[in-house]
Amino acid sequence: MNEGIRPPGIFQMSWVVCDLEEAVRRWHRATGIGPFLINRHIGITDPIYRGAPGPVDFSTAIAQAGPVQVELVQQHDQNPSCYRDSVAEGQEAMHHVAIMADDYEAEVRRYTQQGFAIASSGSFAGVRFSYIDCRDTLGHMVEVLESGAAISKFFAAIRKAAEDWDGDEKTLLREL
Repeated sequence: MNEGIRPPGIFQMSWVVCDLEEAVRRWHRATGIGPFLINRHIGITDPIYRGAPGPVDFSTAIAQAGPVQVELVQQHDQNPSCYRDSVAEGQEAMHHVAIMADDYEAEVRRYTQQGFAIASSGSFAGVRFSYIDCRDTLGHMVEVLESGAAISKFFAAIRKAAEDWDGDEKTLLREL
């Protein structure tokens, strides 16, 4: 790494789960965090898996937990994916940490120059992302997200929801 250049910080930790709503309730009971903002069947533009077109049907639920977000991911289909690379169907486990990069290309290149493979990439709502396969070194993947106004606004809404939440379990799950 170049001297004087600080790497992006980890702002999110993510787990693959079998049942999104049930996992949200478990996480809330165990940790007290909430609410979880749910984004179902996320549309990915130009999804690439291991260098070839690779669509996958998945949903997420995200909650703020102090300075870090907790993201839960449920894959709905049988397609090969970066999620199934790490967590077999029917299993649950930690999958990735996420970072936000001001210079997306440089950050992805920093990983690939170290020999890490891009497991999956694409964009959603105009935001580019790559899942970098760091399992042999870190035990999980790293998601690199492109910094920008739209994603910053989305993550600010998650923080604000946590700050304003009164803990009422009737509002634990919020659809986007």
